[in-house]
Amino acid sequence: MIHEALRLIRVFHDLKQVELAEKLGVSKSHISEIEKGNKSPSLDLIQRYAAEFKIPVSSIMFFAEELPNAKSGEKIRSKIAGKVIDILRFVERKADAEDAA
Repeated sequence: MIHEALRLIRVFHDLKQVELAEKLGVSKSHISEIEKGNKSPSLDLIQRYAAEFKIPVSSIMFFAEELPNAKSGEKIRSKIAGKVIDILRFVERKADAEDAA
């Protein structure tokens, strides 16, 4: 889920992968692989995201929880994280629709 959160954070800030890669000092392909979920972001990279977007690291790490592996007490946290992702996707779709108009 963290890969989708990182992608949506980038999209929310209206940055292309190449622009974000430049700001974070990594390759565009590395950003692409993370956003697809093929690679996991390092803690260092998460810290760079946090600094770039002025978001607490803990807020980004909130999405690092694996839903299938969640214990019963953590399932509520996972559901909340999923709902936040849904809200960010809604914002993304709305912005795309406004751009198309």
